[in-house]
Amino acid sequence: MKLRVYEHKTQYYETDQMGIIHHANYLHWFEEARVDMMDQMGMGYAQMEKQGIICPVLSVHSEYKSMARFGETVQILVHLKEYNGIRMTLEYTVIDKETDMVRCVGESRHCFLNRDGKPVSLKRNYLEMDKAFREYTGENGEEG
Repeated sequence: MKLRVYEHKTQYYETDQMGIIHHANYLHWFEEARVDMMDQMGMGYAQMEKQGIICPVLSVHSEYKSMARFGETVQILVHLKEYNGIRMTLEYTVIDKETDMVRCVGESRHCFLNRDGKPVSLKRNYLEMDKAFREYTGENGEEG
């Protein structure tokens, strides 16, 4: 399954005193790209939550490679690195759309829980969701 690449135009409010994008904003961009990826897969957060499933962040890591600045457009590539029906790990690459320079790479780990906070196995209890994750190869590219 090929998904369209998520794009974000950097905003003035995202900059710091030095005129570069503040490092915390990259985590927001990871989330924006993750939500977009899951929507494209047909497994959006709203749909999951309607079925009583939440998907909290267990950990997040980022490594900054070059500075993004106000007015640039970045592309955030998302790759589903690991998925076992209970947990998933996603990798992110933030790239300047114009120069192809890598701005940041990162990773987030998530689990699936019910509303009571108990682990849920998608592959046992939510077969359609499980199938959508298993079919997603994590290869982002322009829609064909």
